[in-house]
Amino acid sequence: MNYQKLDAAVATALNDVQNPQQPSLTVFIHTEPILDSAAIAVLQSLGVSGITSGQDIFTATLSPNAISQLSEQPWVKHLKQSQQLRLVNQKRTLGGLRV
Repeated sequence: MNYQKLDAAVATALNDVQNPQQPSLTVFIHTEPILDSAAIAVLQSLGVSGITSGQDIFTATLSPNAISQLSEQPWVKHLKQSQQLRLVNQKRTLGGLRV
């Protein structure tokens, strides 16, 4: 595992995963802008779809083992954890208070 390519959130989340084989972490994969057929095949084998020429950011839900494999690829620049988005006007409850 090349930890230099992982953001802090991914590195921390890896410690909390129970099954290293199970895809459980949604990440952004930042790559070189031009990928060869071998790199595209690796991404596709991990479930990344819709790969187009010139695209350099991909989203996938990966296992820790897959993250480790990607972090070692020379064409991967870095991996960032994707965060759950919510609607701006959505009400949330914090400690029993609606905010």
